[in-house]
Amino acid sequence: MSLRGGDTPEQAADALRRGELILLPTETVYGLGADAGQAEAVAAIFEAKGRPRFNPLISHVADAMAAEAIGVFDSQARALAEAFWPGPLTLVTPVRDRDRVCDLARAGLDSVAIRVPGHAGARAVLSAFGGPVVAPSANRSGRPSPTTFADAVEETGFAAAAAVDGGPCAVGLESTVVSVLERRVSLLRPGAVTRTEIEAVVGSLTDGGEGHRSPGRLAVHYAPDAPVRIDVIEPRKGEVLLGFGAGVGDPRWSLSPSGDLREAAANLFRLFREADRTHPAGIAVSPIPTQGLGEAINDRLRRAAGFVG
Repeated sequence: MSLRGGDTPEQAADALRRGELILLPTETVYGLGADAGQAEAVAAIFEAKGRPRFNPLISHVADAMAAEAIGVFDSQARALAEAFWPGPLTLVTPVRDRDRVCDLARAGLDSVAIRVPGHAGARAVLSAFGGPVVAPSANRSGRPSPTTFADAVEETGFAAAAAVDGGPCAVGLESTVVSVLERRVSLLRPGAVTRTEIEAVVGSLTDGGEGHRSPGRLAVHYAPDAPVRIDVIEPRKGEVLLGFGAGVGDPRWSLSPSGDLREAAANLFRLFREADRTHPAGIAVSPIPTQGLGEAINDRLRRAAGFVG
């Protein structure tokens, strides 16, 4: 098998069965994957990423039936699954099968975070494997998430026995995380599925109180090596400005010249990485609107800049 050239879904599934790690493409970001039921394999993810062990991981499954085999779904959870799966939405439900998703993967919680990815290549691996795969973003902890195969290999390819090349990630931003526990629906992490879209299915969301059940909730997260400033109009000397909108900054570094939030989300982590490689004095980011997908983008930016989001 060759990480540089990519492996087949069947080869990746075989590696998972052996307790090895894989690079898994999804529509959000590339993940570093392991069998969710093998604690030693899950521990290898933490070791490779340097990820805190209290941070729960998302279990990726091939379809809604596989999701209900590991989590307890009520009517609201099923409505959200029907509306947004396959896709960039993670549901946190009570755990059903503690053996298939080990304690380490759940951070010792009585809940489990589950997603059916929208990427066909990811589902091919999951179908070939036949069980849940935990796959946090394939970056070293706190670094920008990889959205291309090459970046995933560069970040954590050293730890993977197999890697599936799924091309550039279409969304480029981690999934929205929603808790569906005790008949309450709470937004734990904003993402590509927006608050408005979710509330159209289940009504008003609650916020707060369950953040420990979601990945990606550290205060400093998704950060490049260079210091990050946000809501910047004029960059300082030596900074790279990631612009947003027509005529803002160098077009090479524009998150979206047309001011499109989906384009900005897809470009965010890639441009963080590319800017970092120039060894700038800092990375400045133009103001990003907060509505719709902008809520998720600003959440990631606040964490990259070191603010609690």
